[in-house]
Amino acid sequence: MFPDRIFSGMRPTGSLHLGHYHGVLKNWIKLQSEYPCFFCVVDLHALTTHYETPDIIEKNVWEVLIDWLASGIDPAQATLFIQSHVQEHAELSLLLGMSTPLGWLERVPTYKEQIEKLHDKDLDTYGFFGYPVLMAADILLYRASLVPVGEDQVPHVEITREIARRFNYLYGREPGFEDKANEAARKLGGKRSKLYHELRNAYQQEGNEEALEQARALLQESQSLLMSDRERLFGYLEGSRKIILVEPQVMLTEASRMPGLNGQKMSKSYSNMIGLRENKVSIEKKIHKMPTDSARARRSDPGDPNKCPVWRLHQAYTNPATHEWVWRICRNAEAGCLECKQPVIDSILLEQQQMLERAQKYIDDSSLLRAIVADGCDKARKLAYETMRDVREAMGISYS
Repeated sequence: MFPDRIFSGMRPTGSLHLGHYHGVLKNWIKLQSEYPCFFCVVDLHALTTHYETPDIIEKNVWEVLIDWLASGIDPAQATLFIQSHVQEHAELSLLLGMSTPLGWLERVPTYKEQIEKLHDKDLDTYGFFGYPVLMAADILLYRASLVPVGEDQVPHVEITREIARRFNYLYGREPGFEDKANEAARKLGGKRSKLYHELRNAYQQEGNEEALEQARALLQESQSLLMSDRERLFGYLEGSRKIILVEPQVMLTEASRMPGLNGQKMSKSYSNMIGLRENKVSIEKKIHKMPTDSARARRSDPGDPNKCPVWRLHQAYTNPATHEWVWRICRNAEAGCLECKQPVIDSILLEQQQMLERAQKYIDDSSLLRAIVADGCDKARKLAYETMRDVREAMGISYS
């Protein structure tokens, strides 16, 4: 079995906002100290919808990377790289597309949603229709076992699992597989080999899930196996096929608690966002203009925080004592809305000050950023090369 590894990506559609930070990046910061993490700017995905305006993509790529570093993503812990700089992404997408049924792509929920949402763009293209295959290739190329996503992205991980399962079924049928698996089992040693077969039988004949986990642990601990032998034995546990591509599991992330300036989800599409590195004057102006409870037409009118978008910002940014203060002054009309907004402004500016300080050195010296990306791309290519070597061999196109 391959070690636990995380892959996640982000399209370069422009500078990031606080919704990205609270919904994605804070989770990445936590995960980078717990797992090997590969964070990718998926610029090829940007071309699926912005193929007519490629000039904006390069600028956005570097802005996104600076935002990641500003937020606290650590290149000493996580691998940061650009999708198009690792050519194996495109190659694996092409090869997976050879066996991916059209019906699978047509039923991806976000396909029709994006068509409706981006009605002003011509998305009747092969690239846009096939983007779930490219997304699957992104994950499978690194044999990532865990993919952190929100609920709306779960279908993309599910189709990735199906694509991996179909690929393993079609191409894991190695000639003489069972004989090779038994030969590999003998390398475990007499007692371990016997235990392996007993656990395999317990799982396959009785459906004993505990036996399956014990067998996997046995293989993981063994130091006497080559990687190819270990892959065969993992595949032999569950059937008669070699595992080439790992079926990833969903790592469900909490929905962002960061609302937009109008109470809706923060999004560039809704023009209701605060940028991750926005300047102080702009932030103050935006929050001062935020709508509040319409019942508070005058300062002396009592209001209801539950009907006010500013209250949702308090929930994301201020402490319980401030929350009590907000409820009191709003319900009793003890203070005006501008006064209520000030603690939110102060908290956002304090958070952003750290981000601005982290970002400045990369803005001042772009070679630092490019060095981080070059190193990340090198690390990504090494894993991608190993995967593609096995994929080409399995598909019969590794000529020697």
